[in-house]
Amino acid sequence: MKFEELQNKIGYCFKNEALLETALTHSSYANENGGSRVESNERLEFLGDSVLGIITAENFYMNYKTLPEGDLTKLRAATVCEKSLSEFAREIDLGKYLLLGRGEICTEGFKRPSILADAFEALIAAIYLDGGMDAAKGFVLKYIDEAVKKHRGFKDHKTVLQEVIQRNPGEIIEYVLVGETGPDHDKRFEVEVHLNSNVIGRGIGTSKKKAEQLAAKEALELMGL
Repeated sequence: MKFEELQNKIGYCFKNEALLETALTHSSYANENGGSRVESNERLEFLGDSVLGIITAENFYMNYKTLPEGDLTKLRAATVCEKSLSEFAREIDLGKYLLLGRGEICTEGFKRPSILADAFEALIAAIYLDGGMDAAKGFVLKYIDEAVKKHRGFKDHKTVLQEVIQRNPGEIIEYVLVGETGPDHDKRFEVEVHLNSNVIGRGIGTSKKKAEQLAAKEALELMGL
């Protein structure tokens, strides 16, 4: 069976293996081997980008309920950028299986981040078309979840604080809006985080959610966390 090794690596067996072959076919190979009769992975890459977008957006929306839209956008950008996608591709040695033209082979195109990232998105689309959204999610999320852990610039302070407080049953945590300043187009919100009615942190931000994150961050710092 073609590409059996790769299918074992990704944990997915294609019903229509032609989809996998197309996902691995770079335009340079298609141009040298039949032109329009051989389909490159560019159309699959286009679809894969959208499938990846909806999977990550839904995952972050459902699992990071305290993060404002801006932080969710930054998190998604950091975890599905070209650098991240090319790293995911390297984890399964995707470059080894790519069908490249002679020029790309000579210049080691199989190592180039842009080619690897595009092929990874095409692979997502191929899995989606072959097995549906659940299959695509199963493939994508194991990489995304790991990428979030590695993204050091990201920390959901409210979730961390909630986890700390929950270690002591009966403790009650509450976020209280105590002030608003500035015009409508440039407001600042001040929030306090209360533990059993005691103030343990304050934060000021351009949205209530950002202020809550900063209040939680201050509370964690006061706890030495």
